[in-house]
Amino acid sequence: MRFFKDLSPSAFTAGFVAVLVGFTSSVAIVFQAALAFGASTEQITSWMWALGWGMGLCTAIPSLILRKPVMVAWSTPGAAVLATAGLAGGFSMAEAVGAFMLCAAFITLCGATGWFERVMNHLPIAIASGLLAGVLTRFGLQAFVAAQSNLALVLLMLATYVLGKRFAARYAVPLTLLAAIVFVAFTAGFSGPGVRLELAVPVFTAPRFTWSAAVSVALPLFIVTMASQNLPGVATIQAAGFGDQRANGGDGGIPVSKIITLTGVATLVLAPFGAFALNLAAITAAICMGAEAHPEPQRRYTAAVSCGVLYVLIGIFGGAITGALTAFPKELIAVIAGLALLGTIGTALATALKDEFHREAALITFLITLSGVVLAGVGSAFWGVVAGALTLLVQRIGKSHFGSPPR
Repeated sequence: MRFFKDLSPSAFTAGFVAVLVGFTSSVAIVFQAALAFGASTEQITSWMWALGWGMGLCTAIPSLILRKPVMVAWSTPGAAVLATAGLAGGFSMAEAVGAFMLCAAFITLCGATGWFERVMNHLPIAIASGLLAGVLTRFGLQAFVAAQSNLALVLLMLATYVLGKRFAARYAVPLTLLAAIVFVAFTAGFSGPGVRLELAVPVFTAPRFTWSAAVSVALPLFIVTMASQNLPGVATIQAAGFGDQRANGGDGGIPVSKIITLTGVATLVLAPFGAFALNLAAITAAICMGAEAHPEPQRRYTAAVSCGVLYVLIGIFGGAITGALTAFPKELIAVIAGLALLGTIGTALATALKDEFHREAALITFLITLSGVVLAGVGSAFWGVVAGALTLLVQRIGKSHFGSPPR
């Protein structure tokens, strides 16, 4: 099978790091969201089952078919919205499921009509790169902030990474992760909840559709998922070179609209079991789409497939995998994420600042996105793009030319 010929240790490690970063960095928020709607222990396990299967299949299958790294994740800002809305509104789990399904229908509509992709296709690559750099730089900074709480681990990982890049560049991230795991095992050790090897059991909750839940839960969930997740997700695809290439005689790249439609349909089917919102990934996508996953772009899909398989395992074993992954020290996760994203951050910044005409707009997009500001409940990724686009529009007023073309 071609997949196993294309698979490499660095690609599998990239898939594992993507799961480690994506899961452990936000699983606590998902738990809080479930508890906000009065979820039982069985229902929380069901949420992990639904999210694991949804992310895993929507990532692995398209990646295998297209032979491109398609990455799908849950909506982390969406989970934060749910945690707040559930506590404030006193909604039941049935009302929440109804809201999840409404949100899924909206996302499916966006994908099926193709309007979201058409808007993104008119976004200059400099602004898209500035957006991506702003999203990822926060993770890069956290890698070094971690030195305040575990200096020895951070120095060890940084030294291993630098030496690895010098003598075995393809395996720098795997070697860094291995060194960190060995160091933690022989020093502080791993801590976390007890691991019990049990199969996760899905729990069906019949939806209940109410106007208040539609306005207070479904609509905010839809807005933040599209603005804070799918928007930077598309930017990641474009910056990594997997966007629509048909105009240049390419094979078409990743079909964004079809993938968004897939995430909407998958959410619609799995919502009664706890899948609140599936969407294009950004942070984890950058890990699997970058050169650290594999120097050959046509083989990076194996990193996404590996990630998808691991997500499915999370869905199958639920609590056991949750306990194992959350046992990793937070500093280890922060550093391995930051180091794995260094190459992508550098490329995104170089692309954003390369064209002098777009430079100021791209820099504004980068800084606003990096700030993490939230206005009207919408995250900084959306406002960064809005500010960058408006800046570019003002710069073009009265000009006889529009500078370099968006694509």
